[in-house]
Amino acid sequence: MREDALLTGVLEPTNEPYAIAKIAGIKLCESYNRQHGTDYRSVMPTNLYGPGDNFHPQNSHVLPALIRRFHEAAQAGTEVVTIWGSGKPMREFLHVDDMAEASLFVLDLPQDVYAANTQPMLSHINVGSGTDVTILEPAQTVAAATGFKGRIDTDPSKPDGTMRKLMDVSRLADMGWRARVGLAEGIAGTYQWFLEQDSGSIRDK
Repeated sequence: MREDALLTGVLEPTNEPYAIAKIAGIKLCESYNRQHGTDYRSVMPTNLYGPGDNFHPQNSHVLPALIRRFHEAAQAGTEVVTIWGSGKPMREFLHVDDMAEASLFVLDLPQDVYAANTQPMLSHINVGSGTDVTILEPAQTVAAATGFKGRIDTDPSKPDGTMRKLMDVSRLADMGWRARVGLAEGIAGTYQWFLEQDSGSIRDK
């Protein structure tokens, strides 16, 4: 998905309010820049994960949810962990350290370089890893990181959602920035952070 795909189709219903809020922020920045000559810059991240994430059992995102589930299964000696769907949908993940570095990179770009790579009404820049994996792959990586020795099953009766979500990050790559934290390394570090927190520090209630 390239930057110029924004607002070219109907928004996904379950994400519509969230998406509209993000788009409104981008358009506000663009409007200030055009009207007042400001230099606000917008980045559009892919799925983020890392230390400080939300590990709530009901409302966390994919990777922190997997970390919590496999951790609890490993501690309890559970033999099987079942993940929703076929395990085949493709997703892209970006470590929060990479996101922070990318944001600073864009912030520090000379104004003429930023202007040459954006448009006044299409100014946001995608930030992602540029690669995607099946949902089953990070589940297997998380299982290994947590020491889970059981079996991973899929449940095709549950919805898969969109089969592929991958950002085109060539605009940012052409300006000189690429993600550096690999998924296995990022998951291992995130799990270590999870283990170092006391129960009150992890959003679980």
